[in-house]
Amino acid sequence: MKLAEISIKRPSLVIVLFTILTLGGLFSYSNLGYELIPKFETNVITIATIYPGASPSEIENTVTKKIEDAVASLENIKKIDAKSYESLSTVSITLTSNADVNVSMNDAQRKINAIISDLPDDAETPSLTKFSLSDLPIMTIGANGKMDEVAFYDLIDKKLAPILSRVQGVAQVNIIGGQEREIQVNLDAVKMQGYGLSIPQVQQNILSSNLDFPTGNIQTRDQKILIRLAGKYKNVEELRNLIVSSKNGIQVRLGDIADVQDTQKIAEKVARVDQKSAILLQIVKQSDANAVAVSEELVKTINKLENDYKSKGLQLEIAKDSTIFTLEAADAVVHDLLIAVILV
Repeated sequence: MKLAEISIKRPSLVIVLFTILTLGGLFSYSNLGYELIPKFETNVITIATIYPGASPSEIENTVTKKIEDAVASLENIKKIDAKSYESLSTVSITLTSNADVNVSMNDAQRKINAIISDLPDDAETPSLTKFSLSDLPIMTIGANGKMDEVAFYDLIDKKLAPILSRVQGVAQVNIIGGQEREIQVNLDAVKMQGYGLSIPQVQQNILSSNLDFPTGNIQTRDQKILIRLAGKYKNVEELRNLIVSSKNGIQVRLGDIADVQDTQKIAEKVARVDQKSAILLQIVKQSDANAVAVSEELVKTINKLENDYKSKGLQLEIAKDSTIFTLEAADAVVHDLLIAVILV
């Protein structure tokens, strides 16, 4: 009764109190971020090991079993799922709900480091990853342009992707599809045998002649100048004229024993938007960033890029934007909330 008595005798106090609560609620609502689902982590750790050219049975015996035995002693393990494919081994560790995935990941890394020497020399270092919903792309952009395919891929890779990655809240930009440049050296076995050369010798000469590193510095009274050895190939002709052997005064150049071509990589992934070949850009946001705010900034950046590269016929089309469904879901919640208020 005391509360009712105060409300009747001092109505202005109640009005001020509810006004403060209303303004506080509106201010808090304006600062809310949009997220489709609450942030949570799934306790799954995946260990992937690439062993080029190995059969599934060989990978099972030389890689998968050793990794599985090494991580079996970890704490809070619910299930271990190991699979062996051609050239690839995967071991998935499902932890219990009360486990700290970061601590378990560090422990698994130490277990893997202890057995790296037991793995085959040709196998790559095992990589550990933890699954997170924040690692899924929030936007997929299809890029087209009136350019040569190789030049267009370089434009996307070296200019457009770095600009998009600098947008506030963007963690990573993945490129899918396109024709990437590749220098192919096709060795002639008959000619190599005639000159007495082997593949490792030629490979070592190519790698050792394509270097760029600092060699020292020159220091004067006024300044310090850094000296670099710039030995990288500038064009294919320099690679063809590379001397791979010099015996008895006879110089053998790479062009004498191989066909060197400036060509394209074999496309492992093909991207299409509206039945047209394109290069896809998948945008992954930072774990603590707001997806809707990042999407709005990306749209502004896309419009600016299209204007800046209009002469190259650049077209950036948003093929998928997960934030659209997020906004629709939020609007539906507000709509239902207003109906509930009116009914009450």
